[in-house]
Amino acid sequence: MDSFFFNLTDTKYKTTKLFEKKTEYITRVDISNSIVFFDINLTNNKDMKFPVKNLDRMLVISVIQDGEFSIHDNVKNKDFSSKKDDINIYCSSKQNFILNIKESKESKIFILFIADFFLKRYLSFSKTEPIDFLYEKIQEDISLEQINSQPLDAFSLYIIDKIINSKQYPNMNSIRYEHNIIEFIIHRFTLLDMSDENINEEELQIAKRAKEHLLKNFVQAPTINILAHLCATNESKLKKIFKKVYKMTIYNYIQKLRLEKANLLLKDRVLNIGEIARDVGYKHQGHFSKLFFETYGIYPKDLLKN
Repeated sequence: MDSFFFNLTDTKYKTTKLFEKKTEYITRVDISNSIVFFDINLTNNKDMKFPVKNLDRMLVISVIQDGEFSIHDNVKNKDFSSKKDDINIYCSSKQNFILNIKESKESKIFILFIADFFLKRYLSFSKTEPIDFLYEKIQEDISLEQINSQPLDAFSLYIIDKIINSKQYPNMNSIRYEHNIIEFIIHRFTLLDMSDENINEEELQIAKRAKEHLLKNFVQAPTINILAHLCATNESKLKKIFKKVYKMTIYNYIQKLRLEKANLLLKDRVLNIGEIARDVGYKHQGHFSKLFFETYGIYPKDLLKN
């Protein structure tokens, strides 16, 4: 097996056209010896396969704006598929696999490959940190495993656009690439649910019940008193357990769900900012925009412009 990474020459980053035909292309960009991405833009394409010869431990994040994509695990002889509007995270440990771009009228796909030695730079030695969890995961003997699947959101599209267009700047391209990719990684890893191992079964069940109720009713969220009653416990115990399990308060979790939903609605570009604010549970557009900016570092109106 060969290394998938370490393909740089005398440049800080390297761009390789794997396929090019008029406005269609499949471009591989090596940002460093630990980060690679594929930028895929095709029209009326047939099935296309790209074998990945790999002796590295890596994460693979696939973002499907249009079309369909799968990764074939050669060891288990199994396909992991992604469809339009999916973002999936996979782990692989020193195994060859095959990237499959399915036949489609339009394929617009972004695939990010991250080596374990890149993650190692940012380890905090805490089991509840997403980077530590993912790093430890790929130290195991894994051919290919799907870790997470989420719907595509407006903020992810915004960052991907920044990544792809980093090359348009006249200088410091390599730094821009890596900075934007780290921003993307932070956003995606924040969406992973991490919990403390020192949690007993009763606490876990109470927290899960509360989470299930909030997932269904975050727009018109129940009061803490009502939520505690639904979970067969008291307010004080519920607040303490929820924060212990999910590392945030119930209020912050409701806000997280509302803003994530708003992020999805912004991607569709159907509703205006005021309508989106009301749809996710905020009466005042200004308050909603302020919270969105504090969370994502950009105002909702700027995502609609993008």
